[in-house]
Order: sequence, then C-alpha cells, then structure tokens
Amino acid sequence: MVIGIVTIELHIPMIDSLKAKRSVIKPIIARLRSEYNVSVAEVGQQDSWRNAVLGVACVSSDKDYAHGLLTKVVESVERWRLDVELVDYEIELIS
Repeated sequence: MVIGIVTIELHIPMIDSLKAKRSVIKPIIARLRSEYNVSVAEVGQQDSWRNAVLGVACVSSDKDYAHGLLTKVVESVERWRLDVELVDYEIELIS
C-alpha cells in the first residue's frame, strides 16, 4: 500500500477578504474530489486572505500511479484557475 500526499501552496492576488478566498478555494477542492477521487483540505494559511495551502492525499497499490495522479492534480489546479498562482508543491510517497 502506498499513501501519496501533495502539499500545494497557492497565492490569490486579487482577494480582499476571507469570504472571497473561500469562494475561490472551495470550488477547487470540490472539483479535485470529484474528478480525481482524492481527499483534499485546506491545511495552512487559513487566516491569510491571499495565500492558501492545500493538502491532497490518495491511496494506491502502485507507487508510480500515486505519483502520476498527484502530478495531474497539481497540473489541474494550475490550469483551472488563472486568478490563482501556484507558488510551490511537494509530493511525498509513503510505503
């Protein structure tokens, strides 16, 4: 069994409140859950208006599959929202 985790750091430059931030982050989380069948949560920078950290996790029997899936997740987040900048990400696999 392999557990894959990716931490995604985002910057949302045109936001002026936590409510506006939620209106950007919540659809991203919902779409990732729906399209990739992964667990997703905002795990950092929750009090910051313009920054967010998402944690995404998956479980698989194949290390390459888990890494590929998490790479697709990162690419999708970057592609879906032009108003959100991908600052950094880190993929970790636990066997």
